[in-house]
Amino acid sequence: MSLKSLLRSEELARYVHETLVQETELQRRLRAETARLRVGGMQISADQGAFLAFLVRLIGARRALEVGTFTGYSALCIAQALPEGGELVACDISEEWTAVARRYWREAGVASRITLRLAPAEETLAALIEEGASFDFAFIDADKESYDAYYEAALALLRPGGLVALDNMLPEGVWDEAGRGPMGRAVHPVSLKIRDDPRVDAAPATIGAGMMLARKR
Repeated sequence: MSLKSLLRSEELARYVHETLVQETELQRRLRAETARLRVGGMQISADQGAFLAFLVRLIGARRALEVGTFTGYSALCIAQALPEGGELVACDISEEWTAVARRYWREAGVASRITLRLAPAEETLAALIEEGASFDFAFIDADKESYDAYYEAALALLRPGGLVALDNMLPEGVWDEAGRGPMGRAVHPVSLKIRDDPRVDAAPATIGAGMMLARKR
């Protein structure tokens, strides 16, 4: 079971994910199946899933947007937190990984709440802007090199007071300019941009692999 987390103690991470987080049996199965994949490390952690669901309920979101769906754990958490009649638009490019997601969405009874758009995310986001779509909540967890573009599109699509969360914002070495890896070099300027962006109220969240939260003013 993947315990991707900033928590440095394996025992504490296990305590958080397995004792403090209320996961459904279905969510546990999806995380376990995904963790066995070669690229299973891309999956968010259990506490992040609970945090996303909490945020969705906290702001009373009815329409949510996700950029980067993978095998569907985050989408499952978000969709289950939406009210009856709510909708999550999920953007991804992989038929293979989202086929796993669809199985679990159907079993959870939330497939009707999720609209999956299989295309490059920038194309989907541009189309949503052209359609005049509006969202209450957005979660970004895709290719880090495009985070700035995804953030700008999410802001354009969010209603005032809407919330965007970006994942993987605190990768190993991000604090070290000389030793920053490719992911750190991609997300560091986005973090600084969001921190100083007058269009939002922002705060980092040291959960999972690190998140940046921005509320549209």
